[in-house]
Order: sequence, then structure tokens, then C-alpha cells
Amino acid sequence: MPVIACRDLFTIAAVAPVPRIAKLFLLDPRGVVTGGSAAALDEAGFAATELSETPFDRLFAADTPPGGCAAWLRAAATEGQVTIAGGLICKDGTRLPASVVIARLDTACGAALFTAVVSEMPPPDDGVLADSESQFRLLVQGVTDYAIYMLDPHGNIASWNPGGERIKGYREEEVIGRHFSLFYAAADRAKGEPQRNLAVAAREGRYEAEGWRVRKDGTRFWANAIIDAIRDAQGTLLGFAKITRDLTQKKTAEEALEETRAALAKSQKMEAIGQLTSGIAHDFNNLLTIIANAFDLLALPARDPAYERRIIDSAQRATERGARLTQQLLAFSRRQPLRPRICDVNGVIRGSEPVLRVACPAPIAVELNLSPVPLTVEIDLPQFEATLLNLIVNARDAMPSGGRLRISTRFETIGSARARAMSGIAPGDYVAVGVADTGEGMTAAVRARAFEPFFTTKEIGKGSGLGLSQVYGFVGQSGGHVAIDSEAGSGTTVTLYLPAVRLPAEARPADAAAAQPGAAKQRVLVVEDNFDVLDVTVETLRGMGYDVATAADAPTAIAILRREENIDILFSDIVMPRGMNGIELARTALRLRPHLRVLLASGYPLRALAGAERRGAGGEFAFLSKPYRAAELARALRALQPA
Repeated sequence: MPVIACRDLFTIAAVAPVPRIAKLFLLDPRGVVTGGSAAALDEAGFAATELSETPFDRLFAADTPPGGCAAWLRAAATEGQVTIAGGLICKDGTRLPASVVIARLDTACGAALFTAVVSEMPPPDDGVLADSESQFRLLVQGVTDYAIYMLDPHGNIASWNPGGERIKGYREEEVIGRHFSLFYAAADRAKGEPQRNLAVAAREGRYEAEGWRVRKDGTRFWANAIIDAIRDAQGTLLGFAKITRDLTQKKTAEEALEETRAALAKSQKMEAIGQLTSGIAHDFNNLLTIIANAFDLLALPARDPAYERRIIDSAQRATERGARLTQQLLAFSRRQPLRPRICDVNGVIRGSEPVLRVACPAPIAVELNLSPVPLTVEIDLPQFEATLLNLIVNARDAMPSGGRLRISTRFETIGSARARAMSGIAPGDYVAVGVADTGEGMTAAVRARAFEPFFTTKEIGKGSGLGLSQVYGFVGQSGGHVAIDSEAGSGTTVTLYLPAVRLPAEARPADAAAAQPGAAKQRVLVVEDNFDVLDVTVETLRGMGYDVATAADAPTAIAILRREENIDILFSDIVMPRGMNGIELARTALRLRPHLRVLLASGYPLRALAGAERRGAGGEFAFLSKPYRAAELARALRALQPA
């Protein structure tokens, strides 16, 4: 008859139909519990994993001790079974009056195992519990979710159950006496895997693993396999108990989930690339505007050397910024790891500012509060830039109605006590990089799980839940620490602590001074938030004979219009900071000065602008697309002249 002896009977008993009266425990020849039915575990209050290797006389106390569990097993071995009155000792220490029937269970391998069936007092009718072996066999035969069978010491199959036939497709008469390696793929048999697994079970008492196995019809299934060694009281190996469970459905679901996650991550990355591409195109058009007009200015008759040097510097800065943008795009798209190198955090943030501003558009105001001294660290630069972008995007999403985002840097010395509290980092000097927003904030529950992979508070399809976990992993690998300071409704500050590297301060090129307007017959107010574009535009307009006033944003331009009467032309970029774009500025300016002439420009093509901006730039106001040359700007301005 098919029988089993296995430490994993907990699992089997939990799914098998066992009469409520039969609170069944399985004992090895030493009287140690190796399994129990669901009813037994429920009655005693133990979890399925808590009774392994527990002597049975710790669970059951006899009213009149007849020598302990060893004596009970000897009596059962001699007489077939023995009934003992006493009490079941529960996990919480309480004792339930009960009786136990211990019976010898002979297995196909010849192992002397025992069943202990506990029932409430008075002792149950002998007819119910007399055949403990039959009850146990019924338990095993009732299991169809598991293949449960015995092996002899050489690995030949000695018993079979209906679960084995359902999972593997073999009838009992087809497998008894055959080696269990027939369930392995030919390649695994050639490598000797079945023999190695038996050797592990014989040496360590147990073998457990998951892998592909083969059914009778040749199809594969993903199996969880457990092999337990069965030994007698003298330690002689009698055979093995084998349990196999078909986990193909679970494996397929996990693979499908992983594929879905990969597809979602790819989709989100492509969406991010699409969003960034539009903004990067705008920045490149700004840079090309600077370079093209610088060449036009330098082609004019020779002027003051300082003036020419200034124009060349603007073009060089534009070229360097374009190169950095290209590097950032390449770092974003490629997957190979890059080596850490020493860099100035302030310089990296300034160089990444155009991309960060694109990722965080109006009505969100981006502020930089960087340390006045260089702060050097040794980091993987592309990963740091990706980390910073992750934090910016999270902050942006936390402020759907707008707000303020501030990026700050500072130098900190962290002592031993504080270092221990900060995930055990080494005491010393650190560069702190903070990203603070005025958004929705986090509850304590969300903060506690913020760094968990795939945890996200965003709706399905809006986030993979990997952003902060990647931030945490990068900073940890860099020897640093991440801190979150947030309350619901009060915004969030994420601070990265990166080990500082002491280096001599490096000289930095001074920023070019803002252009001062000169005299001209007509006065143009140029509104542009990019300093280099503003600088080269001012010089271009001066070269054309215009008087020039400048503003970096719409509120400043409106203040100039209110203050100065002699503004003839408003020349403004459309995409502007501080909550008011160029279209809104133009409309406000015309209410103040109905006879003002307006020319708008943008590095975005018309189709990429928002609806109201597109309509204004496409018909309401004159429009000049970036990059533009000096001749194109001159023609556009001349076209504004009254007839």
C-alpha cells in the first residue's frame, strides 16, 4: 500500500480530508514528531513549521507516566497499539484532557513509524481509531495536489499515490520498481542530477529544489521537489520519502508578470524619452540660435576685442552645453554600467539644469540653492543624473497644480552616533544634495515603504514603483544614505548624503555680465530666460540699431512696461518661468500698451505647443521659430513696422 513518512506532512495534512476526531501526529522511531494533521495543529495552536523535531511527550502528558514516549513506542511495537489517558499540551501552556492511541505503521521500506491519534476524553470508540494505519493511508491517498511516493535507498519507486498519476501521468503499475530519474529531462539525467539529489538528501537529511521535470507524455512542468531521508533508530538508511508539486501555473504567472513589468518599464522609458526629446529639441534650438547668431556677429566688421571675446565665449558655452546634453541622452539610453569618477556636484547640477527644467515645466518654479564652494564626490555620473531626474519627476508628480521645487547642496560632517542611525554609513565628510517640493507629502505608512521595489502610490500605468528603490540602491552602493522628510500635505524633502572627496578648489569661468542697452531710434524689450540666448539676441539687436531692454521672465517684463514709456516692440520667448508664458505676457502687455508691436519665438515647433499657445503663436501674434539667424530676426522685426 502507498505510504509516506516525511517532515513535510504538515502541508499534506492541511489539504487532506481527515475526520475531525482524528487529530493525527506522525512519529519517527525516536518518538519525534515529523508531521501532523490540520485538526491536530489547530487543537494545539501550533503553526505548521513549529513542531518539526519536537518529542511527542512534550505535546502529550500522561496521567500516570508509564515510562515516557520511549515506553509508549515499545508497547505499540509489541502490541500493535497502545491507549494512554492524559492531556494535550497546547502552545499557550494550557492542557486539554485527552487520550492518545499510538499505533505502529509499517511502511513499504520497512521503517517502523508510528501514528498518534489524539481525541477528547473519554477515549473514542475503538472501532474509530483501531486502524490508524488505514486512516493514514487514506490521508495520503486522498491527496491529488501532490505526488507522494517512497523510494528505496537506490532511488527505485516503492509506492505511488493518485497525485503522482495526476501530475506525472503514470499509473502505479507503470512506475513501481523503476528509478525515479525517469521524471528528469535527458540532459539532467546525463549530468547525474537525480543521483546528486539523493546524495544530498542522504547526507543532509533533506533535499528541496525547483526545476523542470518531464511527464509521461514528454511535456515539461515546473516542479517543487522535496526528498527526505528515512532512517531507523540505529541510523540505517531505509529509503526516501518524495513529494512533488506541480508549480507550472505559478511559474507561468511569475514569468508573465515579469514580462509585463519589463514591458511596462520599457513603455514608461519610451514615454519619458518622448517627453524629454521635445524639451531637448527646444534646448538644442536655443543653443543653435546662440551659435548661429554668434557667427553672424563675428562676420560683421571688426569691433571691440572684448565684445568679440564675449560673443565667442557665448558660442563656446552653447557648444559645451550641447555636448553635455548629448552625453546625458546617451547615458539615459544605454544600459552598460559606467565607472565612478570624481566630479563637482554643483557643476553637474548646473549642467543638468536644462533637462531638469524640461522634466518640471510651468507652473512649477525650479530653484537652485547650491553651495558657493565646489563640492566633490566620487560617483557614477550618469546614475547620479538619473537619480536626480527620478527625484525631480517624483516631485513634479506630487505638485499637479504647481508649486516650488528647490535643489540644494551643502557640506556636512557626520559623527559616529549619527552615522550609525543613518543606515550604518561611515562617519566623515559628506555632500548633502536635497530635492524639496511643496507637494502632497507622504503619510507615515507611505514613508515606511517608499524605497520598496514596485511600491507606488500612483495609479496603474503611471509608475513602476522603481524610482526611489533605484535612488536608494545607487546611493547605498556609493557609500551614502538617503533620508526622506515628509508629512501629508506638507511637501517632501529627499536628501542624498554622498561621501565627500577633498580636492583643491577649481577656478570657474565668470558669468558674462548682462548687456546694457544703448541708444537707438526704436526700443525693444527682449524677454528670455536663457542667459546666453538673451546675451546674443541683445548684441544682434544692437547691431541692427535698436535700443534694448531685457527681462528674464514675464512679471519683470510687465514691471518694465509699467515703468518705461518708450518700449516699441516686445520680443519674447513663449515658454517662460514663474507661471506666465509668452502668449499671456503679450496679451497683458497689449492691455497696458495697445500700440505695442509683438514678436514671439520658441524652440518648440508650433504643433508641440499647448493649444492656447499654438493658436496665439499661429495667428494672434507674429512668430519666429528658433534657431533663427540675424537676417530672419531683422525681417521679422521689419514686418512689424506700421504700413
